Amino acid sequence: MSIYVGNLSYSVTEDDLSKVFAEYGTVSRVQLPTDRETGRARGFGFVEMESSAAEDAAIAALDGAEWMGRAMKVNKARPREEKGSRSGGGGGNWDRGNRRY
Repeated sequence: MSIYVGNLSYSVTEDDLSKVFAEYGTVSRVQLPTDRETGRARGFGFVEMESSAAEDAAIAALDGAEWMGRAMKVNKARPREEKGSRSGGGGGNWDRGNRRY
């Protein structure tokens, strides 16, 4: 299982995030997605830990904690949605608030 970490400073590195979560257990993997066009960090990431007990401890301790001037949002990551599976009205027929015909 993965942990979602949101509201991160854009200057955070994978090493920084790994060090913070390592206080609660062994970190197996850290991912910080970047914008495809700019290469800039997107302000969120994912952390995988070796045990669910370590994940639970990290979530309990770090959700809402201030780090690098921001209050982190930390919770269990939800499975990624397939493209096109988002529900919403209009089915993509909206263009800047006006219906296209």
